[in-house]
Amino acid sequence: MRRRDDRGGVSVEMAIAVPMTVLMLVLLVGAFNYSRGIVNVNSAAGSAARAASQARSVPAAQQAAQASAHANLDSRCVRVAATVDTSSIVRGGQVAVTVTCTVSTKGLTGVGVGGSLDITATATSPLDVYRGVALPHLPEHR
Repeated sequence: MRRRDDRGGVSVEMAIAVPMTVLMLVLLVGAFNYSRGIVNVNSAAGSAARAASQARSVPAAQQAAQASAHANLDSRCVRVAATVDTSSIVRGGQVAVTVTCTVSTKGLTGVGVGGSLDITATATSPLDVYRGVALPHLPEHR
């Protein structure tokens, strides 16, 4: 009976295992950075909504939300956009802010793969009912 020669078997296994391990690590880093981006955008949307809810007029609310979103995300995003829904800005109402952050896929994985990805989050914040000086020209919420 003849024995089979196993020389070189480890080399073949390593040639398959090492690239797969590197690929898994790159995907893991990308997934971690993407989830961290989602948390950052959600936090920025909440901060922008809170800043808008403290403003005393609709234009000031839009400006405050934009400023807050940019302050939180400018260093992390290629492009930041904040949209303010002012349709419910009445006494006792709420303000909603949608923040979109465009991130480079190169920044997600650390590998020179081109492209970009949009991460979007929406947050709402109630207007203070008892703050008499806030938005005095607005009608009562019904």
